[in-house]
Amino acid sequence: MRRVLEEVRSWHRPLMVMVLAMAGLVLVAGVGLVADHREILNESVWLKPFKFAIAFVLYGATLAWLVSRLRKAKRFGWWVGTAFAVTGAVDVGFIAVQAARGTFSHFNDNTDTFNQVGQQIFMSGVLGLFGASLVIAVMLLFQRVGDAPLNRAIRVGLGLAVAGMGIAFYLVGANSDRQQVTDAYGHPVTLAGSHGIGVEAGGPGMPLTHWSTVGGDLRIPHFVGLHAIHALLIAVLILTLLSRRVAWLRPERVRARLVGVAAFAYTGFMVTVTVQAFRGQSLIHPDVQTLGMLAGFIAISLAALAAVVGSARRQAAAVDGTERVLVQQV
Repeated sequence: MRRVLEEVRSWHRPLMVMVLAMAGLVLVAGVGLVADHREILNESVWLKPFKFAIAFVLYGATLAWLVSRLRKAKRFGWWVGTAFAVTGAVDVGFIAVQAARGTFSHFNDNTDTFNQVGQQIFMSGVLGLFGASLVIAVMLLFQRVGDAPLNRAIRVGLGLAVAGMGIAFYLVGANSDRQQVTDAYGHPVTLAGSHGIGVEAGGPGMPLTHWSTVGGDLRIPHFVGLHAIHALLIAVLILTLLSRRVAWLRPERVRARLVGVAAFAYTGFMVTVTVQAFRGQSLIHPDVQTLGMLAGFIAISLAALAAVVGSARRQAAAVDGTERVLVQQV
């Protein structure tokens, strides 16, 4: 435990301060979910800051760890990480303040001064978060911060995270359908945009996430992309633990290939839910085209998995056989 704490203390400090602030917001918003009964679009005003705070705890801690492992341009990387920390704190802070005010943070086109200034800062922050993540991802393309499986997971994971963030540009820009709704106090609010495709804001949604059950929802590929790096890092951890007991998993190149298969499968899933959302289709009501696309990615992934595992086991058996022959000769 002491070694773990020492390792965490070496991570990028501004990002870790942001992570602690977000953890505090998780607690505050969690209390709000229970104690504050105000709602907008049939969900608690505190649900959005609660979800954003959790996401920034996970992603911020991951970036803090990655920035601390940079070997080249460390000073530049520190400043990029700091920019992400400040921008993230301001953006999620605005979301929390708007929740406390009982109104919308996203797409709110009302003309009061606080909202107008906040919206400009908020939208600039989206660009800042995307840019900082992209810069860090590019820096890591040219640096080795771990073994081959870890490097592959980091590079693909960050790439998909940046792609997931890129969807936010559509959310705040191209998808500019205007809708009239009301805030938690019944006051009129104009929404100049939506995360839904083929569905109006406030329609039926899934539990907790409130992703649409009747139309496309761009929050889904945004979420899937943002957390790609976490899924792939978990895959690396599982393979590393299994390699202690499974001989054919011990070669680094084998685990790197398996991470590549996992990355392809995850990318296929992200592509599928992205296309599905843009087609105006709910995640839980896929049609034949969506299922066919998903089945294609699964089939290719399983074939690649079988090829990698089969090759690794044959090589392990050959090495084992050679070692037995050598022992017998001795």
